[in-house]
Amino acid sequence: MAQTWLIVGLGNPGPRYEATRHNIGQVVVDELAARRGETFRAHKANARVAETWLRPGGDKLVLAKANTFMNVSGGPVAGLAKFYGIDPEHVVVVHDELDIPFDTLKLKVGGGHGGHNGVRDVAKALGTADFPRVRVGIGRPPGRQDPADWVLDPFGATERATLANLVADAADAVEMLVDDGLVAAQQRWHAPRD
Repeated sequence: MAQTWLIVGLGNPGPRYEATRHNIGQVVVDELAARRGETFRAHKANARVAETWLRPGGDKLVLAKANTFMNVSGGPVAGLAKFYGIDPEHVVVVHDELDIPFDTLKLKVGGGHGGHNGVRDVAKALGTADFPRVRVGIGRPPGRQDPADWVLDPFGATERATLANLVADAADAVEMLVDDGLVAAQQRWHAPRD
């Protein structure tokens, strides 16, 4: 039976943040929308959404980006989940992850927030941490740079050379998570890549 999934890309609003590491979640959701020729429209839950399908006749996808800053994205996410009648196990949060090397993906359900304030706020607003996550590795900053500054910097030239592939892989991972389940997606994306 077809399900409805809420796919949320975490990030910050406005042009200042568009190309930053912290916004990789929104970039992935943009990729999912572009693959389907969809555009985002305003939603009363203080977010932008694009309604589409995984494939014709398949599961419905509600692609979403909150209009709020990352650290307070829980309200819009919970509002969208309520509006569409989607339980937390069908809310997929795509976000940047400092503790995973750049160009690496990890998927999980539940667990801690690892210091990620956006994930923390979503868990608080949903009343549970048991939702699927696609964690897109951005790596730790070099030297003594503050991680808070690192995540708000644009990707460097070396990273930009492979960024499109990382975004495509993350979008593929979301699709596989929805289509085949968490374990299959983990087996595909956690395996070492050549």
